[in-house]
Amino acid sequence: MTKLKLIISQWLASVTRKLRNNFYLYLSALLTVLVLLDASLFHVGENMRDRAFDLMVKNRIVVPKADPEIVIVDINEASLSAMAKEYGRWPWPRQVFGEFVENIEAQQPKAIVFDILFSDADVYNPDSDAYFNDVIAGTTNTFFPILRLSEASDYLSKVTPDMIPGIVRAPQDASIAASVPAKPIAVVLPHFDAALNTKHLGTHNIYPDKDGIVREYKLWQDESGWRLPALPLVVGNFTQANSTTKLPQDMLINWRGKPFTYQFATFSDVYTDMASKVKKRPANEFTNKIVIIGSTAPSLFDLKATAMAKAHPGVEILATAIDNVKHHDYLKVWRGKTPYILMSLLLIWLTALAFYENIDRDKVTTVFSGSQIGLLVLSYLAINFTNVYIDFTGPITWAVMYFSVAKIYALANDRAMQRLLAYDIESGKKGTAVLLMPIVIESKESLSDGLLKKLQHQIEPLCLLPAKVEYLKGTQSGVWGLFSDMLMVSWAYHHDDETEAKKVQQDAMQLGLQLKSLFVSTGIPIETSVRYTQHIGLLNAEKPLDSQWRGLFARAILKLDNLD
Repeated sequence: MTKLKLIISQWLASVTRKLRNNFYLYLSALLTVLVLLDASLFHVGENMRDRAFDLMVKNRIVVPKADPEIVIVDINEASLSAMAKEYGRWPWPRQVFGEFVENIEAQQPKAIVFDILFSDADVYNPDSDAYFNDVIAGTTNTFFPILRLSEASDYLSKVTPDMIPGIVRAPQDASIAASVPAKPIAVVLPHFDAALNTKHLGTHNIYPDKDGIVREYKLWQDESGWRLPALPLVVGNFTQANSTTKLPQDMLINWRGKPFTYQFATFSDVYTDMASKVKKRPANEFTNKIVIIGSTAPSLFDLKATAMAKAHPGVEILATAIDNVKHHDYLKVWRGKTPYILMSLLLIWLTALAFYENIDRDKVTTVFSGSQIGLLVLSYLAINFTNVYIDFTGPITWAVMYFSVAKIYALANDRAMQRLLAYDIESGKKGTAVLLMPIVIESKESLSDGLLKKLQHQIEPLCLLPAKVEYLKGTQSGVWGLFSDMLMVSWAYHHDDETEAKKVQQDAMQLGLQLKSLFVSTGIPIETSVRYTQHIGLLNAEKPLDSQWRGLFARAILKLDNLD
């Protein structure tokens, strides 16, 4: 096992000396290729927004308020229980909804929106259905949902888009000749003719993302040249006098808060008050309001997981989508291919430059962490004070990936050099030779920690043989403050191997010749005095190594000072 560790350490040290800091450039080039491939083909990082988006939107400080003109008349569990004695638990006769609409219309609401799919006739109550149909026929502001089924069922359908009242050709296909037959689509339409004749129809399908979370609302679907709108788009355009403002097909929902943020009224309470001689509710409760009739009762299974809650009522998702369309304050996402590529490459190459230039690793870690946190804070502030979500998730992921690999490479290199040196000493048993090369830097002002670390990291790859570089600052307290800034380079080798000894000495000599140009390129003042020497000693693995190292260090310093 020990030999295996040695082999791995030797291999890693050898690879490191060959690659040197070029590894960081190679790594950044590799990630650049991966970013470009992802942006062109895979789109994984470009669309990697979901978890960060959920966290930010759920914990916003500045939350847009729900439109007070939108009221949800809720068929909740209390309503089901209260009306069960007279009408059964569910479904209720359509007469109930006819009476409800008739009474609500007297208050002149802006719109009455059903989040209930009246797909079939009530064969046991035909008069009830007829009454409901007559009430609807007398309105101009009622809206009904249609359900778009799976495309796999289209071949079973006989309904084509041109058969659905109010559906028009998609703008890009407006020039298609009317003679071109429309393809059938699988949809469930309202059963009532009056509902169809209103031409106020729209899908109320809610499509979650792949992880089952609802974040977007599809405002329309293009069906072989025809545009099938969603209910929020139809209602929103109606209440905004058919606004021509362009909306996205997949609208990122700007949530108004957690469930039950909108104004709610219990259906049974409103219905009972309508039939009462003594009214307890305001006579103008629904005047100029968008009244949405839907259910939050868990037993009716209209609950969806959203970014705001695990169980969000479908009727409130519909209300939020209508609110977003009405005010055009849906969330806009700053992403796309070009920003994604530019931001990713900027973060990768700036990090690569820091590692390549041997900038103090502690500072690199601090700056890198701070920059990533800063980008997340910027994104969080944007979603609080604007309607824009700046999606930095993909670029940050690439940057973290680069930083992690580069950091592991740097730490593994340091650890490999340490293990190799320790093994060399241990394997020498009765005699391992060590060449110490103290380098004293004498300047008017003490060098910074960062500059000494930079010198340390730049000297390590200059050594052709395994060597360890440490530094000692001259600003330490006590007697250590008498020292100048110093670097100590050490090589360990078998004491009886003359060939290896000559290679080590030659390596130290070559390093000494490169010191002057190295210091100048690092930015150390030209007038700075630099002195160094070489000292060779033996270590015996059978005796305490710490005392031997201290002795070698002291003799190397004495030898250096005797040069004066």
